[in-house]
Amino acid sequence: MAFASCLSAQLLFRRLSQPLLQQRGACARTMVLDRCFALELPDCTLAHFTLCTETRGSALGACQHSRLAAILGSPGRSYSLCVPVAPEDGYGARVRAAKLHQRLLHQLRRGPFQQCQLRRLLSYLPSGRPGSAQQGFLLRDPQDCLETRRALIELLGACKETPQPHLGEFETDQDGQVWKRLWKLQDGGWQEVGCALVMPTLEPPLHPILPDLPSSVVFPSRKAAKAVLEACTSFIPEAQEILDLVDQYPKQVQKGKFPVIAIEGLDATGKTTVTQSVSDSLKAALLKSPPSCVAQWRKIFDDEPTIIRRAFYSLGNYIVASEIAKESTQSPVVVDRYWHSTATYALATEISGGLQHLPPAHHPIYQWPKDLLKPDLVLLLTVSPEEREQRIAVRGMEKTKEEVELEANNIFRQKVEVSYQRMENPSCHVVDASPSREKVLQTVLGLIRNNCNNL
Repeated sequence: MAFASCLSAQLLFRRLSQPLLQQRGACARTMVLDRCFALELPDCTLAHFTLCTETRGSALGACQHSRLAAILGSPGRSYSLCVPVAPEDGYGARVRAAKLHQRLLHQLRRGPFQQCQLRRLLSYLPSGRPGSAQQGFLLRDPQDCLETRRALIELLGACKETPQPHLGEFETDQDGQVWKRLWKLQDGGWQEVGCALVMPTLEPPLHPILPDLPSSVVFPSRKAAKAVLEACTSFIPEAQEILDLVDQYPKQVQKGKFPVIAIEGLDATGKTTVTQSVSDSLKAALLKSPPSCVAQWRKIFDDEPTIIRRAFYSLGNYIVASEIAKESTQSPVVVDRYWHSTATYALATEISGGLQHLPPAHHPIYQWPKDLLKPDLVLLLTVSPEEREQRIAVRGMEKTKEEVELEANNIFRQKVEVSYQRMENPSCHVVDASPSREKVLQTVLGLIRNNCNNL
């Protein structure tokens, strides 16, 4: 296999050494040019571009062309890898693509790729058809090393998944224009199947991944989340145990006469203290999502791609909903996290770029699922980033992947917070949790008494 990969790489290098202008006309006609691309840049903006078979002007102006040339062209060399999804194959195809994307991400951060810049790349159809988006990467080698090419060819040659990742390579011609070659592994070797001119294109009104979110991470129903875990039972045995648990509960449950209060917030904002104190003050049942019956498998699912991880947390919400329905017939109920946290972290993870790329306020993605028991009140505890980090350091808390991301990526934290604030039906009542415990508890109890009956 190593010899074949090396031979394929040598053939590829020989083809790449040919003048681009001699080849581009013939190969351009073989390329399917119906896709656009959104590239995440270090400043958290998105560069959108498409592919054309001939040189033509652009209404976006020379500055946009030069920007793309600086990002994709020489010096150095850039490669694109996109993981295709077959929408007609349903959730199984989405799960397989997500697993492959995660594996490629881990491998592209090691070995000879460590000297390269790795950025998120999304391929999408301008029509916004659900299921058409393809997650991927832009790998930029500032030194244009042969070792990087060889390692990339070997990495993709070892992929046994079908369909295989799409490999593209960007080159600058003598006129300063950037062209993209598309390569495909055929008959044991890499064959060029197209090349086209890279052209800037207008940014769509909404982030192009948005149409896919209800079927990938922000599930609008129990049925959608179940479909994901059903596609995972062959390689995650615990997925079947969770599905069996979910099936033990009715599809629709009704809240009892007592109020239900959900308390949300990032780690170290005081949720544990506040939920316990409120529960004691109101003589309320205290529940947590995910509930204890599935929380034992949390670490397993936290290591999986977002689509699987969010399906786990979503089904945890439906299980705890049945517990809420039962307990709320006897007393008030306080819930430590619920659907809002599941949705906000999913949005912050999947929406590339900065805050400006989140769905606008009042978008349907922020609406509570129709088949999930709804709380009477949702409280969002907040503290400053500096105080939250200090609390984490003092407590020595074990950090999840998302917690590490919150600390390392200020934009990610802001996207989580803004997503919380845009949730609707019910919306979140923001509570400053930085004062003393007694004062925070008084504020919270005041909000509960003003918004809930039967207390």
